[in-house]
Amino acid sequence: MTAPIDRRVALRSAPNLRELGGLTTTAGVIRPGVIYRSATLARLQGDDLAAFAGLGIATVYDLRTAAERAASPDRLPAGVSVLGLDVLADSTADVAASVGQLVTDPAGLAATLGEGRAQALMRDSYRNIVSLPSALAAYRAFYLDLIDPSRTGAALFHCTTGKDRTGWAAASLLLLLGVAEEDVRADYLETNADLLPTLQPILDAAAAKGVDTALLLPVLGVRDEYLDAALDEARTRFGSIEGYAREGLELTTEHLQTLQDRLVDASPHL
Repeated sequence: MTAPIDRRVALRSAPNLRELGGLTTTAGVIRPGVIYRSATLARLQGDDLAAFAGLGIATVYDLRTAAERAASPDRLPAGVSVLGLDVLADSTADVAASVGQLVTDPAGLAATLGEGRAQALMRDSYRNIVSLPSALAAYRAFYLDLIDPSRTGAALFHCTTGKDRTGWAAASLLLLLGVAEEDVRADYLETNADLLPTLQPILDAAAAKGVDTALLLPVLGVRDEYLDAALDEARTRFGSIEGYAREGLELTTEHLQTLQDRLVDASPHL
């Protein structure tokens, strides 16, 4: 397992932001400062906006639904390109896309999650994120744009809370780059430490309205069982994570090699 390193970028108005650089792969180390993940950038402002600009991020991949993007568009420095990739366009009602209700209708969200439904809905959501036609199209576009030779600067991908659609984008990318699964899980689970504390004021407000916040917690954090559901879906439908890339996303050997070349510093010692 890679020795723990602090890859977080602490911006109050852009929670759950960290880079993937520094993680060890089978071929070397992911280059620092080239690929980031985060929650929504809709509230980016003030000094945080200037700090974000300093990261050199030139392309943002927004994995939210069209409705989410319209309701809370990203606030970005001038010149940053945004590519909207609606992972869940083919899903009529997915819990990963409904977390925004935590602010607008926490009681309504909680009402859908009782009696153990929350975990089951999350597992179903992760299967959707892997295998829905819209998800396959969105992640294919994500990977192809990452390796586009005309793309310059660093890149960032995000959804609303940066944990599910973003979590799978990060997990699949890291696995395809040759990062050990235990390191992939550690990055995935780091969201619990980076995101959940920022949601506490919203949970407190919901509790003040009589909402049982224990019902909300399973959909606000991440769990091994959710990532397991996604990996199981990839293996069941496509045989392996590599099969997911080749068959599901229609990425070629050349595409995957270009991804390695672009994001990984090769090391003769590994």
